[in-house]
Formats: sequence, structure tokens, C-alpha cells
Amino acid sequence: MRNKFLGTGEQGFRPIRKIRVAFSGLRYAVLYDFAVAYKIVLSVVTLAGCFYYRQWLDFGVVFMATGFMLASEMFNTTVEALCDFMEPQKNEKIAIIKDISAAAAGISILVWWVIIGLEAIHVLQYTGYLPSCFS
Repeated sequence: MRNKFLGTGEQGFRPIRKIRVAFSGLRYAVLYDFAVAYKIVLSVVTLAGCFYYRQWLDFGVVFMATGFMLASEMFNTTVEALCDFMEPQKNEKIAIIKDISAAAAGISILVWWVIIGLEAIHVLQYTGYLPSCFS
């Protein structure tokens, strides 16, 4: 797609190519970043439990929290890679930028962990492995 401000890129709109590039980036993140891979596995397990017990609202909440967490984790990885590319030596300003990016990802991961934990307790109560006094 042509950038109207910079005048760069190709003419035309190619949504299939955009989807392919997005999935390529997600595949790269899963294969080379263990933090992304294990979070996806935990989310899929929790989503499967919510789906099996027909907890549609819980399914939606976990799905949204996982998407939010994955996006922030990948943005953090991107910011850190760009900072390392721009300034390979140790730089105090780059360190501050990386710390802020990591803090943003950390907040989203904390929210994700709380949601996954609450939903796991909820699903375990449906299975009977956990008494309902933990509600």
C-alpha cells in the first residue's frame, strides 16, 4: 500500500499480504521468544477449559487479555531490538527507554496473570477439583 505522506511503497491494497506478514511476525515471536510461547500455551489451556464448560464471557475476557498481553510483549521486544540496533553501546537514555517499555509490558503481563489465575480457579471449580469456598 502506498504511503500518501512519504510517497513510498507499492500501489494498491493487499490485505492477504498484510495478514501473511502479521502471522509471520507472530510465528517469529513464538519460535524465538520463550516468554511469548509459554503465555500462548497457558492461554490456550485456559481458553479450552472456558470453551469446554461454555463460559463464553470468561472465554472472551481471557481472549482479550491474551491479545493485549501479546501485543504489548511484542511491542516491547520491537522497542528493545530497535534500541539495540540504533545504539549498540551502553547508553543511559536507551536504558530508560527500554525500562519504560518493559514496565508497560510488565503491567499487561500482571493483568494477564490475574485474569488467567481467576479463570483457572473458576474452571477448576466446574471440574470439581476445587471446592466452591475459593470463590
